[in-house]
Amino acid sequence: MAVIIRVGAKANEKKVRLEIDARKSVNGDVMIFDHGDIDIVLSAAKNKVVIFPKDTLNDLVYGAQNRLFAHLKNRGLIIPESIQAGSFFGALEATLEAPQETEVSAPKLALINIAGFINEERPYFENTEAIISMHDDELLHPDKEDSTELGEVPQAVDKGSINPRYIRDPYSLTYMYTI
Repeated sequence: MAVIIRVGAKANEKKVRLEIDARKSVNGDVMIFDHGDIDIVLSAAKNKVVIFPKDTLNDLVYGAQNRLFAHLKNRGLIIPESIQAGSFFGALEATLEAPQETEVSAPKLALINIAGFINEERPYFENTEAIISMHDDELLHPDKEDSTELGEVPQAVDKGSINPRYIRDPYSLTYMYTI
């Protein structure tokens, strides 16, 4: 979905077109769902950026949150000491820097920079999704050399890696029966 932002004062206003998957909530917050690991909420009324994990909280999610806040901090859009945990489990939030007599608002600049960050990261999470789907395809549809038809496995006395002669209970792990 295309988002069009008007940047600048009325005299020299420019339009910026962003191709992101975003929705506007009932209270006016912009919710961005384009990233593979995180969802981003930009609240112009509260002057905050909140980042939520998409499905589960893991190291990839925290890394993406950290990279986004570093991206926004390096561009002077957030106050670094305002980064803190949000009210939702795994969420992080930061306060946007107040603009100093500029004609561009901080939430609009943040939205443009968030879209740029997502475009930088897009090859990474698309590659990750491709690797996961390729792994699933290898398990579901193996090649001829990686699979056998039913009944092709030759018979043998001992098969597999678990020796049936070992007793496996908490008190006698290494004893063997003789057959």
